[in-house]
Amino acid sequence: MANQSFAKSVMKKTALGVIIGVLLVVGAKYTHFPPVFQIMFFLYAMLGALVFILLDAPAMKRLEGVKAVGALVVFYLLLSGLYIAGASILPQFDPEDEKGKIEKVLKLRRAETEQGKADELIARAKELDERAKAISKQLSSLGAEVKVEVAATTGSGGGGAASGDLVAMGKDQWELQECYNCHKLYGQGGKKRGPEMDNIGNLMTPEQLKEKILDPKTWKAEGFDKDYDKGKMPDKYKDLMFPQEIDALIAFLASLKDESVKTPKPIKMN
Repeated sequence: MANQSFAKSVMKKTALGVIIGVLLVVGAKYTHFPPVFQIMFFLYAMLGALVFILLDAPAMKRLEGVKAVGALVVFYLLLSGLYIAGASILPQFDPEDEKGKIEKVLKLRRAETEQGKADELIARAKELDERAKAISKQLSSLGAEVKVEVAATTGSGGGGAASGDLVAMGKDQWELQECYNCHKLYGQGGKKRGPEMDNIGNLMTPEQLKEKILDPKTWKAEGFDKDYDKGKMPDKYKDLMFPQEIDALIAFLASLKDESVKTPKPIKMN
């Protein structure tokens, strides 16, 4: 009879734990918690159910001496193993990813300094020198003698942002500023707080994109009225990014012209 009563208690409390866990997951998803937190909330609900199940468990036979110590060690190892195995299933924080982001930010900051510009010119001179040596080697193999001299010059247009791939730098800014948290692009990212961006280059000019980034209230996406009213898009980017970084992000967004994706129509706000 006691075993039947305990079995019913297990079923009842397990079901209750699942219901509470599902409610927590739904609430966490609605409030835009990351998936890893949703999983953790569900596991905590099941852990709570397990604790209440153990409270109703039949009393164990009393252990003493060496048997008690052995049982305690086994229980500790079992509990630790379950905890470690469960934690290993969850997504892990990778410090290398964060270091890579920091390095990209610092690289752009260093480029703004005189030392950064000098380092860039030296790197460009070395690259040109290597290319010249390669060409000279190819010509020599054809029986020709050639002397190639490479000069590195400086000028007002020699900056990295001006001479480099602006669109590629803008894509880096998309990742660094974590725009994918709200906007979907290439079928990835986004939490429906913002529109898909694959065709934004056909719908907004670079000047309009800049307005939106610096002052999100100047434009809203069709069908995103509630998100616009709640101010889901922050206005922090004008403080977080250098003008060159903003220009690079705009160049990247302006290049997105995939008409197969239904990017919502931008609406100008007064």
